[in-house]
Amino acid sequence: MPNDQLRNRTVGSKVTESEYALLAAIAEREGVTVGEWCREVLLAQVNAAQGVVATAAEQTLLAEVVALRAILLNALYKLAPQEDLTDQDLDRLIERADMERFQRAKQRLAAAAKEGKL
Repeated sequence: MPNDQLRNRTVGSKVTESEYALLAAIAEREGVTVGEWCREVLLAQVNAAQGVVATAAEQTLLAEVVALRAILLNALYKLAPQEDLTDQDLDRLIERADMERFQRAKQRLAAAAKEGKL
């Protein structure tokens, strides 16, 4: 880790015993120390304030939901006029949805952030 990225600054806050117990319980559930959990939460807030609105896990989850939505809508669109949906058709729908999922997820996140929904 380069010298300018060493964790050499401290941020602190006083909390009550009951507040600390809540923080400790959440940190334990996450498998990290209270300090590390607080650091992650603080940095997540900084990222949100700077327009980074979703973690990698959240973006991946949204991408999967967007892909599933695309597959479902395309399959239903094909079935609506009583057409057959072959295995090859479904494979193409899945491949297309997989290729576009992250791009669509990022577009939806950006649009939501712009509208103030995140």
